[in-house]
Amino acid sequence: MSAPAWIGVAILGSLGSIARFLLDGAVSSRNSSSFPLGTLAVNASGALVLGLLTGLALSGEALVLAGSATIGSYTTFSTWMLETHRLGEDGQFLAGALNVLVSVVVGLGAAALGRWIGGML
Repeated sequence: MSAPAWIGVAILGSLGSIARFLLDGAVSSRNSSSFPLGTLAVNASGALVLGLLTGLALSGEALVLAGSATIGSYTTFSTWMLETHRLGEDGQFLAGALNVLVSVVVGLGAAALGRWIGGML
């Protein structure tokens, strides 16, 4: 990978994590329940974009920059699992199970939709 691509990874990775923080905060501030809708919105939108990149058949440094650097830093598996764990600790077992189920179903659907759209372009 070229030096400019490494610089791009650093810059786009930073921007991806900031975008995650902003979207999660915006959604969570409007959500009065304990269900982590902010993380769901982040991960679903990230899955959609990753599906789109796959459908567009992006490869090489472009895929590293768009997929790994930007969307990889934007989406968050660790926060999803931490929030699920916390729901369980709080005795909200149904909400924790729904968080896993809904996130997987919505994420797979978003990725499939993104891939379909990317394949049409």
